[in-house]
Amino acid sequence: MSLTRRQAGLAALASVPLALSAGGLAQAAGRSRTLYIAGDSTAAQKYAGEAPETGWGMALPFFLRRDHKIDNRAVNGRSSKSFVDERRLDAILAEIRPGDLLLVQFAHNDEKATDPTRYTEPWTTYQQYLRLYLDGARAHGARPVLATPVERRRFDADGNAVPTHGDYPAAMRALAREEDVPLLDIEALSLALWQRLGVEETKVYFNWTATEEDNTHFNPPGAIAVARLVAQELLRTRVLAPHDVVRLHEDIPASWITWPPASQS
Repeated sequence: MSLTRRQAGLAALASVPLALSAGGLAQAAGRSRTLYIAGDSTAAQKYAGEAPETGWGMALPFFLRRDHKIDNRAVNGRSSKSFVDERRLDAILAEIRPGDLLLVQFAHNDEKATDPTRYTEPWTTYQQYLRLYLDGARAHGARPVLATPVERRRFDADGNAVPTHGDYPAAMRALAREEDVPLLDIEALSLALWQRLGVEETKVYFNWTATEEDNTHFNPPGAIAVARLVAQELLRTRVLAPHDVVRLHEDIPASWITWPPASQS
């Protein structure tokens, strides 16, 4: 299905009023909300064979009340385009319910200009694909939330943390303003965090092992640090209320992170 046809279908669906009775509204308001994550490997669930690599979505539950369910659909290697083309957004929209949240973070793989299955251009196709998530969530009575992509670990010769995502964060910020959607500016916050930590200390947060120097993916301390930023932004933007968020100023032990067997994926 082409992008244009998808957009047209979602726009048509969004124009139809939600047929909820008073009882249905009360039920939606009374049940616990689910926060769905649509994203890439930086957020995704990791399994036993991938340890110590850790997606920030694995640590986010530590900062939310237990009755806030997180359904992490982020998948390694996906872009805003490939996630849609593989019908992963359709799968979320088949289950999402009124009052739920859809948190969307993409750009790492949208940037791959040599891969037509994943590449999007920041000010055109990237924004067009992101609108599919926004329109789809709204059509189902859910609330979309955009998150700029978490920054990689990259420093210049003077030890300054440098941005790596080009125009994608700016394009997402502009879209959030245009669509009046909450924006979690994880790109800016993570870049500032890496700057504060510095060249050597940031190695503790990324997936540096005896055999790998990975400056994109996180280990448990890094995933916890980024998840804390996400929770803080959910609170700042009033997507969540103060009573929804816990442990924002507490140390979270890295031992809380676990990697289930791959058979559970």
